[in-house]
Amino acid sequence: MKSIGPIWGVGGVLLLLSFAIYRLAPLAFDLVGVTLTSLQWAALIFSIVYMAYAEGYRGFHLGFAPRVVSRANYLHQNPRLLHVLLAPMFCMCFFHTTRKRQLMSIGLTAMIMVFVLIARSLPQPWRGIVDAGVVTGLGMGIVSIFYFAILANRDPSAIAASAETPVINTTEPVHE
Repeated sequence: MKSIGPIWGVGGVLLLLSFAIYRLAPLAFDLVGVTLTSLQWAALIFSIVYMAYAEGYRGFHLGFAPRVVSRANYLHQNPRLLHVLLAPMFCMCFFHTTRKRQLMSIGLTAMIMVFVLIARSLPQPWRGIVDAGVVTGLGMGIVSIFYFAILANRDPSAIAASAETPVINTTEPVHE
């Protein structure tokens, strides 16, 4: 259980991100055969650069990826059956975390779902332009998770991100 939890946690998050890329990439690649206007080219470049920075670097590399790996390390040190079974959700801070982090994780997920619904309503080439940026950010997220997982495998203390687990009073029994 000690080894399965972290592998399932990080692997499950990677599978989720990979599936999103698998679904969005064809729409982005549909742009290859389309003649874009100058405005559309500018929007495509902006979408890719902005999402690489905002989603890929700031969102994933500086926040999400190190936290996922930190929580996987926590799971390795403190395996519980429910946490191991739901390891991807545990690593994404949907439970057994501070209330603030849990609300932020749920809120961010809801916001992403709204953006997905809006993006679906866009006609081509605009949807492909948005999806090209999202695929870039998600790809950088996957690379970041691998980077931090390799770093943590070499030296778990190298990950400075907090696992953001709740403080437990050791004088009272723990109930979940």
